[in-house]
Amino acid sequence: MKTVIAEKPSVAREIAGLLGASEKKDGYLMGNGYFVTWAFGHLVGLGMPEDYGISGFQQASLPILPDPFLLTVRKIKKDKAYSADSGAVRQLKIIGELIGRSESIIAATDAGREGELIFRYIYDYLKCDKPFQRLWISSLTEKAIRQGFDNLKPGRDFDRLYQAAEARSRADWLVGINASQALSIAAADGIYSLGRVQTPTLALICRRYLEHTDFQVRHYWQIQLSHTREFIDFKSLSKNTWEEKKLAEDVLKSLQRNGNMAKVSLVTTKAVAEQPPLLFDLTGLQKEANKKLGLSAGETLEIAQSLYEKKFITYPRTGSRYIPEDMWAEIPNLVRALQDRETCRQAVEKVKWARYNKRMVNDLRVTDHHGLLITGKIPSALPAKDNAVYDMIALRLLEAISQPCTKELTDITLAAQHHDFALKGCKILEAGWRAIKGNFSDDDAEALQELPELREGDELKIRQAGVVERKTRPPALYTEAGLLSAMETAGREIDNQEERKALQHIGIGTPATRAAIIETLFARNYIQREKKSLVPTAKGLQVYGLVKDRKIADVGMTAEWEVALQKIENEQADARTFQKQMESYALSITQELLQTCAAPSNLPKLACPKCKKQQLVIREKIVKCPHEGCNWLQFRNVCGVQIGLNDIESLVNTGRTALIKGMRSKAGKTFNAHIVLNEKAESSFEFEKSKPQTK
Repeated sequence: MKTVIAEKPSVAREIAGLLGASEKKDGYLMGNGYFVTWAFGHLVGLGMPEDYGISGFQQASLPILPDPFLLTVRKIKKDKAYSADSGAVRQLKIIGELIGRSESIIAATDAGREGELIFRYIYDYLKCDKPFQRLWISSLTEKAIRQGFDNLKPGRDFDRLYQAAEARSRADWLVGINASQALSIAAADGIYSLGRVQTPTLALICRRYLEHTDFQVRHYWQIQLSHTREFIDFKSLSKNTWEEKKLAEDVLKSLQRNGNMAKVSLVTTKAVAEQPPLLFDLTGLQKEANKKLGLSAGETLEIAQSLYEKKFITYPRTGSRYIPEDMWAEIPNLVRALQDRETCRQAVEKVKWARYNKRMVNDLRVTDHHGLLITGKIPSALPAKDNAVYDMIALRLLEAISQPCTKELTDITLAAQHHDFALKGCKILEAGWRAIKGNFSDDDAEALQELPELREGDELKIRQAGVVERKTRPPALYTEAGLLSAMETAGREIDNQEERKALQHIGIGTPATRAAIIETLFARNYIQREKKSLVPTAKGLQVYGLVKDRKIADVGMTAEWEVALQKIENEQADARTFQKQMESYALSITQELLQTCAAPSNLPKLACPKCKKQQLVIREKIVKCPHEGCNWLQFRNVCGVQIGLNDIESLVNTGRTALIKGMRSKAGKTFNAHIVLNEKAESSFEFEKSKPQTK
């Protein structure tokens, strides 16, 4: 008998059906010489500090550097303690018994770093030494599974992949456990969670949020002219800007006094060929689904995984956007299959059959898995969101095989009374790939106006002229799509130019883990959504304030670790050496975080005005109740004014501060007000009463 171990029951059922293992048993299927069983994701993981005899948070125990690392059954939290998951214990016992009754094993967990780790941790935990083979497939279609079983690979061929996965797992443990305990001990006001990738990601969000909120908006003015020629209306805008509205109005009056004509002084045109996009990788799909459908990265991954398990798409956790040469012959069949799908039929008709673009074919750029593709199985009835994500993948395939979109871009300069005005135009020469969805601009802001044919020396009548107000914009808050891009290209955030160049194409996290990292920040109450934007909570800002200058928040260092893990997988680096480096790093950050200043001893001791039980924690930026069930919070910077300790004390003890002067509203207007608390300890403004005017 052979034991096949899949990652989850649904995949096991697909495999068992093809192998003829149709007899249902408790925790597995059996037949035709096979036992087909399954994990439930990570059944086994690295032990926690208590498994090494270390209970609670003890400074004397840090850093915790296990040697050797222990594997334990997955644990779940009950009340305030963790205990073994009974379902995991039961399934592991079944797997162990099946292995004992088998001559060999087939690892059929997902074909990637985490899938390899799931199988190997089970294999090692059960102290198994039987030979095993690896099923490596990119889709769950019958054809792919049969080909996979016809070409099973020796399990040891994937030792380097396992070493990279194990190194990642241990590195996350060393950093996460030690950093979290060290900061919690140093801060002495609650439990903090830090992580190798989680904390630099939080730093990205907090830094952008603070840049946005601290941004000083600058107003300026330009002059806009309206024209008509050949029955086409269009506008031009002054190249000059004015800091004062009156100066712009003076120039406008001069223009109006001295004629109503503008002369074309310069015309430049250029043709550009816009190459079609490549196939989606997982991060690309998540970004597109967030922009167009408002789906979170986690939701998109869940939908993609469901489509994969229903055999509609290939393996979604891919970091590649290319396919190998030997898959190219299958593409025409996939395109023909889409003719039967109502939402894709018109797009298929726009594809030029004899002129497929092979830009997405590149053997050297295919990683563990090729770019996201549909399969020959076309869905007929799916939930609305699943349908939308499927169509994104299908239409991207049609775009990828289409020809470039060629455009003619025109830049024109007009002269009027010694002032230059600019206008831009765009003409589509050949729609190419953009005809698939009929979308000729990626961004509404890029949409260019239609222009008549203009030549240098032409004179244009100014139909209308006016002053328009403009203002500088702060850096945009991250959406989930923007954050995924920042994580994907985290090397660009590095200040050092040489390091930035070396790491500009290396991200933090992997396509398969970035969604989970973002969800972890939500679960920790470090970030929240405001419409489509991701913003830090008070707790997230507090953590950032404590670690922003520490190594744990260094995006560049985290990106370098991702490089090291890739090198381990590619036999260019040693996993043991990497672990020693991570142990040294854990020692360094532990010492660094333990020195993080806790609350000064001379601060007033104030009881929480909401729960009346806890003593408030007073920080530079916030005052908060440490009890998780209460979480009363007061920011110390209110509308641009730092609230002093005397006012904090007065607010908590009497429910009212003294009059605070010079606060500034979002509109930029200054005002004076008291901060007051209501019966629920919620704060609001009580505005200064206007003094009666004396006659």
